[in-house]
Amino acid sequence: MISQNPKVSLLALAVFSALSSNAFAQTNELPAVQVNASADASAEGLAPEYAGGQVAAGGRVGLLGTQSNMDTPFNLTSYTSKLIQDQQASSVGDVLLNDPAVRVARGFGNFQQVYLVRGLPIFSDDMSYNGLYGLLPRQYLAAELIERVEVLRGANAFLNGAAPGGSGLGGAINVVPKRAPNYHINQATLRVQDGGETYLAGDFARRFNEGSSGLRATFARRDGDTNVDGESRELTLFAVGADFRSDKLRVSADVGYQEHKLQASQPNITIAAGLAIPATPRADRSIAQPWTFSNAEDTFGTVRAEYDFNETVTGWLAGGLRESNEAGNFANPTVTNAQGDTNSLRFANVREDSVQTAEAGLRFKFNTGDVKHTLSTSVSAFELESKNAFDFSSFAGFSDNIYNPVATAEPALGAFPVGSFNNPLLTEKTETSSLAVADTMAFLNERLLVTVGARHQQIEATSFDGNTGAQTANYAENATTPVAGVVFKLSPQYSVYANYIEGLVKGDTAPTTANGQPVTNAGTVFKPYITEQVELGVKYDGGSIGGSVSVFQSEKPNYGIDSSNTFSQVGDQTNEGLEIMAFGKPSKTVTVLGGLSILNTDADGRDAIGAPSTQANVGLEWSPAQVQGLAFETRAIYTSSQYADAANTQEVPSWTRLDLGVRYVMPVGNAQALTLRARLDNVTDRNYWASAGGFPGSGYLTIGNPRTLTVSASLDF
Repeated sequence: MISQNPKVSLLALAVFSALSSNAFAQTNELPAVQVNASADASAEGLAPEYAGGQVAAGGRVGLLGTQSNMDTPFNLTSYTSKLIQDQQASSVGDVLLNDPAVRVARGFGNFQQVYLVRGLPIFSDDMSYNGLYGLLPRQYLAAELIERVEVLRGANAFLNGAAPGGSGLGGAINVVPKRAPNYHINQATLRVQDGGETYLAGDFARRFNEGSSGLRATFARRDGDTNVDGESRELTLFAVGADFRSDKLRVSADVGYQEHKLQASQPNITIAAGLAIPATPRADRSIAQPWTFSNAEDTFGTVRAEYDFNETVTGWLAGGLRESNEAGNFANPTVTNAQGDTNSLRFANVREDSVQTAEAGLRFKFNTGDVKHTLSTSVSAFELESKNAFDFSSFAGFSDNIYNPVATAEPALGAFPVGSFNNPLLTEKTETSSLAVADTMAFLNERLLVTVGARHQQIEATSFDGNTGAQTANYAENATTPVAGVVFKLSPQYSVYANYIEGLVKGDTAPTTANGQPVTNAGTVFKPYITEQVELGVKYDGGSIGGSVSVFQSEKPNYGIDSSNTFSQVGDQTNEGLEIMAFGKPSKTVTVLGGLSILNTDADGRDAIGAPSTQANVGLEWSPAQVQGLAFETRAIYTSSQYADAANTQEVPSWTRLDLGVRYVMPVGNAQALTLRARLDNVTDRNYWASAGGFPGSGYLTIGNPRTLTVSASLDF
């Protein structure tokens, strides 16, 4: 268990003291405020929901702030809390299943969620929280903590700065925390999932002082066996979000805690070189060893403030902290023959993370002749200190079979010990800082919007020996990444856009093992690298139905394992694609959400690992006019074949999944409502390989979830 974090405690105390002194001591001085709940402390607040309520009409575009989809030269979709609740989503990954350009994969050797956007990974610890990197739980984020999930597709180093975890070249994900709306919330939810997992959650919100101050508290508890035989999980979380606003000052703050435990969950599965991809084992039976587990505990907090100095100048300041403890016991098998026989090692590790991050900025609005300018500047800083210890069992491994798994006694460790599990030493330190400036110029009565800017980024990464604490590698590099974007509004319904933007990430870190053997340069940290992207698109907003069509191209270097089991640059990769999105409410009874992604990757003449050429989503919701409060949902997800190896000899079959749902909202008493929901995911109970890879150069496979029934009841009182 994590002991109480004094830095987070001080942060919480400062936040609530400030809110109390401003919001409660001055009750008689503040006028009533009609609040548009603002997690980012902006005057604009959240972008409004689009027709149908599943997505918003805009979202956060990094340094540029919250923008309408029609006004930004980038490709953005913001998924709402309504979608999250109606689909009974459990995590960010569940939400992103709705996006045709995104698929959910797994971290290397663990259960970290990885989001593949345009064929490139975003590690879950590279998501931003209200615009700040590194504050969210590193491996898994529960949906109860989320108001919105904003997906920006494409390179974004200028907009957000370099993602400190070394991913994000294909896109960015920003999570918006919950805020108290203009009405009270008293909601309790009970849920059960087949397999026996039970769930209890509460969500409560109030506004005070004639609307100037708000408080929202959320808690959730999940526990029990899943519908995968032999697998269990447990989750505990709570979060408090507060906000205050006056005529010039806006403040928002969050404190959160999440503990997530997994026992005998389906492992990552590697297919040995030269073998064809085998048939998927039964998804409803875990092939994990019963002694495998993953535990993660995170405490985090953030504060953001915005102040209007006058009508033309606004400043903001934000900061946050995270403390995390992780422990795991893994045995990820490698399939060695066509019969499904495997060889596995036991790998045990502990990890302790400490993150501090901050940002400050100024935004100026002024005119030069007929041209309107919005000039944005910011400085940011990030620091991660990570302590690690790990060990392996004998590299000879132990045998099993993915089709007929048998429990094996837990092998002894000692083959390659690094550090002490009881007192891990500092093994990695990452520091980033940046200075950014951008000007958005509006011409022709704001029909033509031109954005230009640049961010100067400093990245310093240092690695240390886990046994001695001695420094083993270090670099400090800097780079300047520009941006240029254009939006032209053909009419109120149509806008066309183009952008040039670059991606920047710290260099990859060589993994500990690959191909069942130690990597020769394990732990080596490589220099950062830049990618380039160009994109063209058209957006449509018909009021009740909206969407976009875009084409893009990006280029990046590739790192992976060479023939000597050494991690290094092994080539280059070009990604070209077409994306189509559609959303909204075309009639009074029908809501749509979906799209198509066509992707062509060229990694030195071959397809990249884990990059399907076609992904498609179709989501429909029907609310029959004859029965008020009743809605039926259906969602189809298609993913074409992909490769699990760089040589393109191991082709993973395509898969299609059908999900169905129904909900009914009924009044209870005079001022209460009961919402009943039932959802059946993977209706046909198809066994399929859901993803390949997720870590550069690796093509391990994950098994898709079996047919899953979830039933819940939410009471608003």
